[in-house]
Amino acid sequence: MAQEPEQVNGGILGVARSMFLNSGYARTTIKSIAAAAGVAPIVVSNLYSNKEALFAAALSFPSDPQKAIPALVAPGIQGMGERLVRATLQLVADQQVRDDLVKAANAGRSLNSGIDMFAVIKPLSDYFQSSIVDRALILMGIPDTRIRGALISSYLTGVIAYRYFLKIEPLASLSQEQVVALVSPVVQDLLDPTKPLPGVAG
Repeated sequence: MAQEPEQVNGGILGVARSMFLNSGYARTTIKSIAAAAGVAPIVVSNLYSNKEALFAAALSFPSDPQKAIPALVAPGIQGMGERLVRATLQLVADQQVRDDLVKAANAGRSLNSGIDMFAVIKPLSDYFQSSIVDRALILMGIPDTRIRGALISSYLTGVIAYRYFLKIEPLASLSQEQVVALVSPVVQDLLDPTKPLPGVAG
């Protein structure tokens, strides 16, 4: 009996979530997800325009962060740090999203083995850097895009890990506005093309 479209989509999302968290964002492809889900790649492509959109859906993000790039870039460099911080925090603002991430990342692990933070954070960091930060920096013509993007992404995903998953105090108890106020200036400095990165040849 043929599966209903909702069942097919649910199966694809479940497989995609598991593969992204266990194999990593960069190594997971539409083709490999389709094969594991037992469908043709065109079925996945018809549902999701690209891997980035599938990743956002598989991890239950409230929206596709890629669609926010024009709004991030349009106002220019001024305030870009704050906009990036807010966009990053929004990815995991919902408790259910965080719970699903941890559950999928720890599938098959013993109850006493704790959270596999690498499995949770690495795909998020890779996705955010390659699909959001790097593209935004390239559109704005900011130099040293790769190193700046890597620094920003590692910093922001570190904040997410400490605040939402490890619950390290006092970061965990700060309001979102306090986190934005504290973190944004660091990100803004890393974005600023008038501030060369120490140790990086121009």
